[in-house]
Amino acid sequence: MTTSTQYAVDRIVLIPDDIDLSRSPLAGAIEAETYVLGAFNPGLTRLDNGNLLMMVRIAEALREPIYDGQVHAIRWAQDGYHLDAWPLELADTADPRKFMLRGGGWKIMALTSLSWLLPVEMSSDGLEVIAIHYDRAIAPQRDYQCYGVEDARITKVGGRYLMTTCSVSPERHSTTLYSSADALDWTLEGIVLDHQNKDMLIFEGTIDGEYWAQTRPLGDLYFAYPPESEWRAGPSINLARSPDALHWKPHDLPGIRPHAGTVATARIGGGTPPVLTSDGWLTLWHGVEPKEIVGIYRTYWSLLDRDDPSKVVRTDHKPLLEANPALTRPIEDQMYLRDVVFTTGIADHGDSYVVASGEADLACRITHIPKSRFG
Repeated sequence: MTTSTQYAVDRIVLIPDDIDLSRSPLAGAIEAETYVLGAFNPGLTRLDNGNLLMMVRIAEALREPIYDGQVHAIRWAQDGYHLDAWPLELADTADPRKFMLRGGGWKIMALTSLSWLLPVEMSSDGLEVIAIHYDRAIAPQRDYQCYGVEDARITKVGGRYLMTTCSVSPERHSTTLYSSADALDWTLEGIVLDHQNKDMLIFEGTIDGEYWAQTRPLGDLYFAYPPESEWRAGPSINLARSPDALHWKPHDLPGIRPHAGTVATARIGGGTPPVLTSDGWLTLWHGVEPKEIVGIYRTYWSLLDRDDPSKVVRTDHKPLLEANPALTRPIEDQMYLRDVVFTTGIADHGDSYVVASGEADLACRITHIPKSRFG
């Protein structure tokens, strides 16, 4: 697969080999060898010094999760990190990132890795690593994060940085909020969405004094649209409003929905926090075409009305970004997924946007996309 549009600046800027696990929050905490399964899905924001900051998800995995007839997972607790073991005959290990446990009457999953967040300071164009801030890494610190902290999305509103993350535990699969004055030192504000929601994105600005966000609640049941509808039933991008960024009320009207006329966006979810342009709120989002275990992930875009984000002003059914095997060829030996680009950050850069993505759940990709592309 090749990208539908070639961009002059489009490259991998951070790979697993760049991460020093001797400085990991897990270093020395468990008696098992770990490695970086992926350094990917970076949140992105611009610091006060003009540099960019990527908040990179580090999936630290067990080198050998299966041994002694059992499959193992890393779990954080108040007294430290632990290795949990399940009989191999109870587990489906087809996906290298996780395993499913049989016999519970519903889907039960455990992970072969534990994710934590690493701030990586980049040059103003996002192409050069300036500093890796291991001392400011974000690791689990509450029971509801015991299986990891994933997929940061960063928004700056009124001089304050807000970062949503997905926190994973047996208790819940929730969205948590962090806040910061400088995007380097973060305070955990707690859970803001108490249900499975992988893609909460806070708008970079308020509307009539309210915070807005895109959400994507998940479930195993979706009701059908009428047979002639232009929409396809399934996960979609919803909206929510808040007076303080902590307490959120779902918006009554739907947001972006998958179209019935294509399977390329059969499942969709938010990508980058919406940024305000002269034409409305620009949002980049992902569409997933069913294929094998994971599917094909591509990036699309829409412009939303600046006063009513439930209205789509303009969109494009052709992908903005697709997975690019040429970019990951130097790390081919580490590849375990194909056909996945997952866009997670955007920053203004004059006549273009710096767009940050996770490539193949493995590395960080930076693409400069001209603003004219959204005209």
